[in-house]
Amino acid sequence: MPTFEEAGPGISVTDPATGETCGEAPDMRPDELDAVIGRAHRAWSGWRADPAARTHALRGAAEAVEAAGDELARLLTREQGKPLAESYAEVARTAARLRYFADLAPRTRRISDGRPVRSEVRWRPVGPVAAIVPWNFPLQLAAAKFAPALAAGNTMVLKPSPYTPLATRLLGSVLATALPEDVLTVVTGREPLGARLASHPGIRHVTFTGSVPTGRAVAEGAAASLARVTLELGGNDAAVLLDDVDVEGVADRLFWAAFRNCGQVCMAVKRVYAPARLHAGVVEALALRAKSVAVGSGLDPDTRIGPVNNAPQLARIVELTGRALADGARAAAGGHRLDGPGHFFAPTILTDVPPGSAVVTEEQFGPVLPVLPYGSVDEAVDAANGTGFGLGGSVWGTDLDRAEAVADRLECGTAWINHHAELSLAQPFAGIKDSGVGVAGGPWGLYGNLRPFVVHRPEEP
Repeated sequence: MPTFEEAGPGISVTDPATGETCGEAPDMRPDELDAVIGRAHRAWSGWRADPAARTHALRGAAEAVEAAGDELARLLTREQGKPLAESYAEVARTAARLRYFADLAPRTRRISDGRPVRSEVRWRPVGPVAAIVPWNFPLQLAAAKFAPALAAGNTMVLKPSPYTPLATRLLGSVLATALPEDVLTVVTGREPLGARLASHPGIRHVTFTGSVPTGRAVAEGAAASLARVTLELGGNDAAVLLDDVDVEGVADRLFWAAFRNCGQVCMAVKRVYAPARLHAGVVEALALRAKSVAVGSGLDPDTRIGPVNNAPQLARIVELTGRALADGARAAAGGHRLDGPGHFFAPTILTDVPPGSAVVTEEQFGPVLPVLPYGSVDEAVDAANGTGFGLGGSVWGTDLDRAEAVADRLECGTAWINHHAELSLAQPFAGIKDSGVGVAGGPWGLYGNLRPFVVHRPEEP
């Protein structure tokens, strides 16, 4: 049962901890997609017809992922760089998402409007779905797309990032032991493969996670065939600390909300706003943790922060940090690339950062965190809302009612109080502004892969 397509010369994949090649994936030619999508369309008719069989297959897929957990996690760490414990957690989340959606089904709704007609809203799958996923959570984000799409009765063509194709290809092979042929196909390749996939007339829904410019290009491509789009385009999440916050009590949670996966998390804390009188203490607490955390290869059991995944992203982090330092910011910890092989950057806490610095207004997506002082809560909220992003945000303080009132003013899709970036499988996940279009997660994610079908019939006399 093939789950991926072999084609052309390979893509070399780099281990970001060593800079050495750790594997190779096929580089599919865009014109070969026609056959893949044709097979996905043919598989759709059988897959959509039997909900009970889908439930059984998805449960089996979850079990298969768990059984292959060691191999998947180790390969994921080698190509992505994250600590092995985080890779195991990603594999577990992948299986959990399959199991959650396996047991989720749309509900038929009866409409009563006073007419002698029985109207029912039923739900149908949309057809073959294209998923394009980034390199920070290759398996987890793939599952966030294929689990609801397959549960809804669609088939899928899945394209991972060229930086992290290996674990996704392995995942495709694992899933093939539980899923019918051509229900899920993994394709790998450089551009313009993704553009061709997003604009292909045989695709009815395109779901993409990545940068804002690429997301716009994906939407433009999908518009040619009027395909539905779901776009998760990153964030620049702010954490607002109130003046009653217990700095030492929240410092660990705040630090890891920013630095998990080396800061390569769309909904990580990327800016901290602290009351002026507490600012120095917040900087000191976070800098202490940044200086003492173990940085190294994700395969080392002592490592807590691994490398940046790829050379272009490392170059961006170096550039943003260097520009901020040149503009007057000070590194209370880090601020530089680490010596030696691999893509390592020292965990960095920046203070005295000009509010308009790019490291504040843009998504740095790495182990760099600016901490900015504020004078009033209104000022902090305005600053938190003052970028083009609107994915998530958080408020930290002792008075929970007051913190919730401030959180309600944040312009974002999800707001947390005294924690950050924690999601349930059952809740919706969506951003506003430049952070995206559409909703993932929970029943909302399932219905996003369905279309309503209304049946009218006269009432019996």
